[in-house]
Amino acid sequence: MDRVRPDAEYSPRYRARFSRAPHDIATAQELRALAFATDGPDGDDFDGSCTHLLIEDSDGALVCCARLLLLADGVEVVSSYSAQFYDLTALSRFPGGMAEVGRFCIHPARADGDILRVAWAAMAGFVDHHNIEMLFGCSSFSGTESDAYRDTFAMLKARHIAPARWLPRIKAPEVIPYAFGKSRVPDLKLALKAMPPLLRTYLMMGGWVSDHAVVDRGMNTLHVFTGLEIRAIPENRKRLLRALAPDF
Repeated sequence: MDRVRPDAEYSPRYRARFSRAPHDIATAQELRALAFATDGPDGDDFDGSCTHLLIEDSDGALVCCARLLLLADGVEVVSSYSAQFYDLTALSRFPGGMAEVGRFCIHPARADGDILRVAWAAMAGFVDHHNIEMLFGCSSFSGTESDAYRDTFAMLKARHIAPARWLPRIKAPEVIPYAFGKSRVPDLKLALKAMPPLLRTYLMMGGWVSDHAVVDRGMNTLHVFTGLEIRAIPENRKRLLRALAPDF
């Protein structure tokens, strides 16, 4: 699949398309290596099983990418990237179609909020086309030390933990529970400032997170499992995203 449509009027500088072509995957791996500061192209065995979202500027330069792994229902969640780090037994009972969003990144030199909006509009089209009922993935915080994210984690614990029926359990050998936030009143300004933009958008749309962060020293990140049931997205936001989504 390799679909393309010029993006919305608010952002004529960017276009979104989906691809499984080897040369597009290679280009995405190069951008991921730059964004995640890895040695050489950032690739793994999941790349070949995924559809890749590419956001390009008017000159054709790749400014954002992500990969989406389609799952028929929760039974297949054990085959996801996230299942390496989280016990997803609860989610295995999810009855509808799912898609794991992985390796989402924006070029470090492109601080433009329109890029994220274009990416979400494209994913809205993907969700509708494939009848997806839940998006999920790992939201990454830079570095492996939690001190800078104390307010963020305290806010996640207070407001955004997954419902018990879907809650991911601990599986990774090194994790950071949000327990320190029990008596801590988070500074919301600091919490939002330290939060990755992708996670902030998930939560604005009704998303939720695991009750702990995983320490991933290989990627030099802390990450939290993030889920979003499509039915939880406010209707006005759905209409906006669908109006801007690429054609399939």
